[in-house]
Amino acid sequence: MTSPRLLVLFDLDGTLVDPNGAITSGISAALSACGLPVPADADLQRMVGPALVTSLRDIAGVPESRVEEVIRQYRTGYRSAGMAQSRPYPGIRDAVERLGALHTVAVATQKPEALAVELLGVQEMGGLFASVHGSPADEQAAAALDGKRSIIRAALERHAGSYDAAVMIGDRRHDVEGAHANGLDCIGVSWGFAAPGELDGAGAAVVVDTAAELVDAVLRSAKNGPALHGAL
Repeated sequence: MTSPRLLVLFDLDGTLVDPNGAITSGISAALSACGLPVPADADLQRMVGPALVTSLRDIAGVPESRVEEVIRQYRTGYRSAGMAQSRPYPGIRDAVERLGALHTVAVATQKPEALAVELLGVQEMGGLFASVHGSPADEQAAAALDGKRSIIRAALERHAGSYDAAVMIGDRRHDVEGAHANGLDCIGVSWGFAAPGELDGAGAAVVVDTAAELVDAVLRSAKNGPALHGAL
């Protein structure tokens, strides 16, 4: 019996790429430039993962009327400096290449899609993925605020018919929740921004500590077959 063809979906920030403080410092700088209070460091860390609009409203307490202004300020700084500060996590490029040689690999991120493509290009990783799926350019659109659900669904639909099963890989509960909403398992990675116990509590199938363990977990799931939920 042959192993199923997999669609392996990767989150971006905190899973593939270490923002190296670019996101938290960028948010802090944008809030300061707009004359708004800057949250404590722990709260800034919590803002990595969810949609930026949601984090600004719910964690930083930015008034609705100022959200677009802060986002614009943040994106300007991120493009000018933040992307270059980011780095792929140790071993992750090799992990993606190994999995991509056997299965289809794609990106599913809450970062605006065009920005995700740009970041992957800066990091010289764009050619590793069959497709990239992210939030719409209008970060306050409804589709940008439903977590990973619609983004993962778009990836599944894009590759429909080319895989037998799919799995999500991510570092936050939003990845797990988005995967479950689409009938998928999620493999959690411990090197990102999840709080202790967050991934297990959200129902991650397994949490791995290294890129090598990640490859083993995906290949083990592929070999087991039924452990992964089927494609749409």
